[in-house]
Amino acid sequence: MWTYNKVLQYPIRIKCPNPKLAKFIISQYGGPDGELAASLRYLSQRFAMPDQNAKAILNDIGTEEYAPFCYQ
Repeated sequence: MWTYNKVLQYPIRIKCPNPKLAKFIISQYGGPDGELAASLRYLSQRFAMPDQNAKAILNDIGTEEYAPFCYQ
């Protein structure tokens, strides 16, 4: 059984919000070259691999890249 508590490891206080920096950070997660796109590329490429070891490696990498999106 898993329990997930959405708690920050270190508390943060934003004194001066920066919308441009926030937009850049979000684009790294969801943009065309972001984490989500990379994870989906790895997970889709594993289906074309004839070698089982390569398929397993792509599955592991894609799962690791996708993990941050599962806990938001």
